[in-house]
Amino acid sequence: MLTIKCAGCKTKIFKYEKIGKGKVLYCYKERIKEDFSSKEGKEYKCKKCGRVIGLDEGGRIKMKQNAFTYSGFKI
Repeated sequence: MLTIKCAGCKTKIFKYEKIGKGKVLYCYKERIKEDFSSKEGKEYKCKKCGRVIGLDEGGRIKMKQNAFTYSGFKI
């Protein structure tokens, strides 16, 4: 389980179940266990500072690489 946080203000964005190795390029919606973000149109944003974290692409969210950090254990 990964905790994805805003790179600007360190506010929690998602609790995400990562499967496999590698970077977090996309977050698949069915693997998001808790969602602390706000959504405006197709943009997922930090509730606290308003930074755009990712863009909605249907079943997944394309993450902006410099907009977030993550910590936790990858399965």
